[in-house]
Amino acid sequence: MDERKRILIIDDDADIVQALRLTLQNDYEVHHAVNGQEGLTKVKEVNPDLIILDVMMETATEGFQVSLALRNPDPSSEFAAYAKIPILMLTSIHQKTPLRFAPDADYLPVDDFVEKPVKPGVLLAKVKKLLANNR
Repeated sequence: MDERKRILIIDDDADIVQALRLTLQNDYEVHHAVNGQEGLTKVKEVNPDLIILDVMMETATEGFQVSLALRNPDPSSEFAAYAKIPILMLTSIHQKTPLRFAPDADYLPVDDFVEKPVKPGVLLAKVKKLLANNR
């Protein structure tokens, strides 16, 4: 049985997903979903140790909606068991708009934020840090 940490990538950009997979697959078990709804379903199936989440997929704020669903403070939420999974938000929104986002417990409940394209060394460092903080 594979004892590596499980990472779920939720992103609709096949090229980005492939780059992330190539960077991560030697050290982690990598799973993928192409949109928020599939991602939420896979969270329940995979029970990942970390989620890498894109902001803009089928809608401009789909990633925000996924993070809010996962971090819903209601103990009866269908995702309550997954609320502590670290989320690394991956986006190019800062390149495409003048808006600036950062992790925020109420509005953007993620653990870290990184711009696309992310260099492999930066990605691996962020992943290792988030996984270490979640022990």
